Amino acid sequence: MPPIPASDITLGILAGGRASRLGGIDKAWLQRDGVAQVERWRRRFATETTDALISANRGHERFERIGLRAVADRHDGDLGPLAGLDALAAACDTPWLLTLPVDLVGVNDCLVPSLSAAASPHGAYAVDDDGPQPLVALWPAAPLREAAARAIAANDLAIHSLQLHLRMVAVRLDGVRFGNLNTPQDLAAAGAVPGETDSPA
Repeated sequence: MPPIPASDITLGILAGGRASRLGGIDKAWLQRDGVAQVERWRRRFATETTDALISANRGHERFERIGLRAVADRHDGDLGPLAGLDALAAACDTPWLLTLPVDLVGVNDCLVPSLSAAASPHGAYAVDDDGPQPLVALWPAAPLREAAARAIAANDLAIHSLQLHLRMVAVRLDGVRFGNLNTPQDLAAAGAVPGETDSPA
């Protein structure tokens, strides 16, 4: 399959988690080198995608002030990241949706080309040195919409099950470790601090 052009890809940032291990702060606004996580990822993929969405269940006005379209979960209950994928897929206007969690520490330079080269019609997800990273993925948007709806109806919340159903390809990225900002220790190691207006939920 030829490379997927940027005009066919929407960036979907997943920021709907509760951050319970960090006192409920909004990870989207964690600052590293003075740049909020959400802004860091928008800038990083600005030339490889045509649009950007953020899955978030609070603070939509703040995202909109920086020109990001925020989408809330469409279903009640604790559905985990599947709810965010469902919301992003519903709002995506391009054939492809590139997703990543807002709390990643870093990604490799060739992430999009690597996923794009392997995506075929079914999509692809990354496997770094820590193992499968199912939320770092390039999804075919229309099939994802249908598959997410079926998974929610069946209460099958596992992302790997969704990707198995879609026949997505695992892409091994040797020597790459994305990392996550999950604990105070993670924040300290990455030099991340809460944004000025963050407060516990």
